[in-house]
Amino acid sequence: MKLSVIILNYNVRYFLELCLRSVEAAIVNLDAEIIVVDNNSQDDSCQMVKQLFPKVKLIENKSNDGFSKGNNLGIKQAQGEYLCILNPDTIVAEDTFEILLKFADTKPNLGLLGCKLIDGKGEFLPESKRNIPTPMVSIKKLLGYSKPYYAHHLGPDQTGKIAMLVGAFMIVKKSIYLEVGGLDEDYFMYGEDIDLSYKVLKAGYQNYYHPATTVIHFKGESTLKDKAYAKRFNGAMQLFFEKHYRPNWLFNLLIWIGIKVVSIFYPKGEESTSRVKEYVLISNKENPQLLKVLPKNMETQAHLANYVPNVEYILDMEYLGYKKAIELVSKNNIKHPSTFKFILKNSQVVLGSNSSKSRGEVIQVKNN
Repeated sequence: MKLSVIILNYNVRYFLELCLRSVEAAIVNLDAEIIVVDNNSQDDSCQMVKQLFPKVKLIENKSNDGFSKGNNLGIKQAQGEYLCILNPDTIVAEDTFEILLKFADTKPNLGLLGCKLIDGKGEFLPESKRNIPTPMVSIKKLLGYSKPYYAHHLGPDQTGKIAMLVGAFMIVKKSIYLEVGGLDEDYFMYGEDIDLSYKVLKAGYQNYYHPATTVIHFKGESTLKDKAYAKRFNGAMQLFFEKHYRPNWLFNLLIWIGIKVVSIFYPKGEESTSRVKEYVLISNKENPQLLKVLPKNMETQAHLANYVPNVEYILDMEYLGYKKAIELVSKNNIKHPSTFKFILKNSQVVLGSNSSKSRGEVIQVKNN
């Protein structure tokens, strides 16, 4: 088997459905499997997977033991030569895996491989490519100067070697993953992707960023970006330094102060809202049921040519397909951004996210 896609889920049933439908479309031409590990979700995620995705291998945890342990459970059952660790709040294109695996096969010393990530409005996510978070780089980031943290030697559309990848999307050979010990289970959430990236580099492999394909990562779905998030993230970074740098007492003191300051002043996460003046459905057919639940009028267009501020575009995934929908989002004008939602075939919801720091929105569409 060429590829195993591992998706760790926690209480994001509708985003998981969107992700799984995109992944299924992306592995049609591959010898691949999908493994979903559910960390004791309280919604109906597991029931949905069983009902709508019977070919998906589902592992139902009875407790939430964190990101690393959950993914490692799935990886133990993976049969693929390559692994893709994938967040449930993502959308991949139909050719994402084919493009990346073709590239991977040309790099004999490849460690981890990532691609271009954008958020739900089309904005590039700089964590797609990062530098090694040395103690000095990390202190600067804690103080608000984050430029050295990200890999600016490559533009968003340039392929090249990088140090750190993000756990929302990464591809690696299973043999290399096992060789370096995989995701460290000392990390509950955050920091484990940096730790894995660093271990792969130390083992003599090279990590790559290849933006020939783009993936949407909504962010903020499993965890709201609030003060608790800031505290957990910075605590994970402190664990990373203790494992790999053995910093002195002064550095430990600075990190401790940074965590306290960020935890106090980090802005409160909020549910995403948008100033939508009107809706436009991008589809080849009208949707009367959707009209009944939207607070404003909606028109239907077969094509999206000009992006209008404060218009929310609802993308019909059955009509557009995943790659085309991702392209439409990625071409959004960030200076005056529109917003987007996604509607699936036979789905009872429209969903999306207008902020990478807040939870997205799920609009129920009921058939009357």
